[in-house]
Amino acid sequence: MGIQIIQDKCVGCSLCVKACPFAAITMTNKKAVIDLNKCTLCGACPPTCKFKAILLEKPVAAAEKKDLSGYKDVWVFAEQKKGKVQSVAFELIGKARELAGKVGSKVAAVLIGSNMEMAAQELLCCGADIVYLVDAPQLANYQDEPYTTILVKLIKKYKPEIVLCGATFIGRSLISRVAIKIDAGLTADCTGLDIDPDKKLLLQTRPAFGGNIMATIITPNHRPQMATVRHKVFAQPALDKSRKGKIVKETFPPEDLKSRTTLLDIVEEVEGLVNIAEADIIVSGGRALGNHENFKMLEELAQVLGGAVGSSRAAVDAGWMAYSHQVGQTGRTVAPKLYIACGISGQIQHLVGMQSSKIIIAINKDPDAPIFKIATYGIVGDVFEVVPALTKAFKKALNK
Repeated sequence: MGIQIIQDKCVGCSLCVKACPFAAITMTNKKAVIDLNKCTLCGACPPTCKFKAILLEKPVAAAEKKDLSGYKDVWVFAEQKKGKVQSVAFELIGKARELAGKVGSKVAAVLIGSNMEMAAQELLCCGADIVYLVDAPQLANYQDEPYTTILVKLIKKYKPEIVLCGATFIGRSLISRVAIKIDAGLTADCTGLDIDPDKKLLLQTRPAFGGNIMATIITPNHRPQMATVRHKVFAQPALDKSRKGKIVKETFPPEDLKSRTTLLDIVEEVEGLVNIAEADIIVSGGRALGNHENFKMLEELAQVLGGAVGSSRAAVDAGWMAYSHQVGQTGRTVAPKLYIACGISGQIQHLVGMQSSKIIIAINKDPDAPIFKIATYGIVGDVFEVVPALTKAFKKALNK
């Protein structure tokens, strides 16, 4: 199995050289030569050869029937920063309770850090039946290697049926490494999770093809079934301090806690206003703002309302706003009480990230802009006239 050049058919046209994305093909004595150390068997070259001089045979792995019995429970990786469990973990535990009820299993949280006993109790009050706690000074801050090793070993030991994780910077870095090591499927950035009533499989729904369709994905042949979910997609359940559960303390040898990298410092981004992920009010701007300076107009309105400033991808790509402000499929998912969209047309990629907002006010001079289809209230007008007028009116109403 592999790739080879049929010398009698090769005419030295060099079309395959241009087609190879890995520079694995060169011409020697007017014949194509493939460097097998560089070739990945990607299949880009055979279609370009008009003389059928390239023979590609990819090895086909035999389907391995895996024993899926013994897997049970719904797990949530409880991400923490500076000893505080992040709210996305509580949101996922709430959803995990719903899923566990449909498959008749328990909900477990995995908490890795240092001095996390109180945080573990909080997870029980939020809905977890079990908390697997790995507590050591070396684990105070997230690092890829030790966290991956620990989670992989816990999964192999206890065999969860489903593993959920927040689609955060840490979650995306960790869970993909874990999935590879345990040979499991992983669906990223889910916006919906459910259980197939007949097969009891996890139904993982996410935007596909640039957000133009919603795809539901299953992983029937591997366990655990793994998915990441964005912050604010699911509601956070209320804490019940009377709720009881079990904390299972796990210990690991020193070599499992080591990393080849050294964490020097964690530098927090300085936010002039409220973080959009936690904001109850967001004033967001799009391409119509024209430049970075015009976003100060939105900042003033957000300041009056006690909210945060968001932006569309177009504004971030243009360099007007930092990526941390981006709302949408490739940015952050938000669900504030009030979302004011200023000069945002309403492409599906943006709507995916904010359509769960309780009240949406759209300001756009185009009456046919898609944003008006999901808006609670729409204002057809120039943002440079409407936004200052709103700011003035709110200042008066709020006595600011």
